[in-house]
Amino acid sequence: MLDDRERAQRHLVPHFTRGDAWMADGLVVIDRGEGCYVWDTDGNQYLDGLAGLFCTNLGHGRSDLTAAAAKQMDKLAFYSNWGFAHPSSVEAASMIAQVAPGELDRVFFVNSGSEAVESALKFARCYHLANGDEQRHKVIARNWAYHGTTLGALMLTGIPNLRDPYQPLLAGPVRHVPSTLDCRLEAGQSVAELPCVTAIEEAIVAEGPETVAMVIAEPVQNGRGALVPPEGYWQELRRICDAYGVLLCADEVINSFGRLGHWFGSERFGAEPDMITFAKGVTSAYVPLGGLVVKSSLVERVWDSSLAMYVHGSTFGGHPVSTAVAAANMTALRDENVMAGVLRHEDRLSGGLRDLMAAHACVKDVRGTGFFYAVELMRDRERGIDLTETEFAALLPGGALDRFVREARVLVRPDSRGAAMVMISPPLVADAEVIDDLLSRVDQVFNRVGGWLKALK
Repeated sequence: MLDDRERAQRHLVPHFTRGDAWMADGLVVIDRGEGCYVWDTDGNQYLDGLAGLFCTNLGHGRSDLTAAAAKQMDKLAFYSNWGFAHPSSVEAASMIAQVAPGELDRVFFVNSGSEAVESALKFARCYHLANGDEQRHKVIARNWAYHGTTLGALMLTGIPNLRDPYQPLLAGPVRHVPSTLDCRLEAGQSVAELPCVTAIEEAIVAEGPETVAMVIAEPVQNGRGALVPPEGYWQELRRICDAYGVLLCADEVINSFGRLGHWFGSERFGAEPDMITFAKGVTSAYVPLGGLVVKSSLVERVWDSSLAMYVHGSTFGGHPVSTAVAAANMTALRDENVMAGVLRHEDRLSGGLRDLMAAHACVKDVRGTGFFYAVELMRDRERGIDLTETEFAALLPGGALDRFVREARVLVRPDSRGAAMVMISPPLVADAEVIDDLLSRVDQVFNRVGGWLKALK
């Protein structure tokens, strides 16, 4: 009889995983979880240093969330939001509206981050049509940004290897501009002068302001490694969008619900977007849910127009079980002061990662904030030598770095999007003991990388 590993390799198609890696010996099958740790079917314990995929914010094994799901299933397992409401979707939307920044207080539910981004794209179009601006359909996004994989969201995604296979299907009106990587303020320089800022305004002008519908950006960009914007960056985005009548969308599929120590990452940077996308941490990933928060004035403008509706919807959007879990998740985040814990412990995590950088010549940079970090690798920092193409290819994806991570029993993410990186983003309930354990295991990984690089000489 086949075991779970063999049946997975025979029948299950993985997400974003090389076929040779999937079919190799040693495929890990995760069986159960508790707190910040998970166990595979062989009984091996792993520290979940990526919060599943930036999403199990309350950690694993929360009986309060599973109880909320069961209670809702017993009462009402499903009814749609197409012309109807139900108490759990009303409660979740109201709770999100209470904590969303500024005037954002209308919530549209979908099932994933990609769908949330598609919803923002469609809402921007509906809003401009409501104003009679039929030419406004173009979007400004950033290089290396990940905004999702459905075709609409993939148009906005700026990661070449994800886009290239589908390029014939992506003849969309999107212009990509530089991210905030290496975009730093010099003494006496204004943030408005930074190339990562001027490029956005220049793109709007080049495309024709009357044709641009939306600018989309993550507060801290995931693609290319936890890119933290310079101070004042988001205020400049707001100024530029206002000047040209363009909507500003903060993609917070990762950044929201505590990842940066706030309900929404926009708060950390004083951002005032017109829309915010969310998913992942809204339910701590216990059930699928995503959505869009929009300023009420924009929604009412669409309703008062000849369109009379936001022309978008899905069967499972606002599912009663998902929204019941979201309400329970937000209650726990609030009552347990989880975000205060992130702010209390973030220096321990970031400081520990920078200590590892000092100790390992293979570490080039550490970037991030809150509980969201990227560690970029190179051959030798002290001698200024980057990885060769051959070394990069052997290290990742699916190479030596994956093996070192698994052998250290730490689930962090080897990332090859533009550089050799390790993404680190533990559950928000990680305390000092867990963070120290995480740093110790990552230290083992970098020891292995350093030894591996020396052996290649």
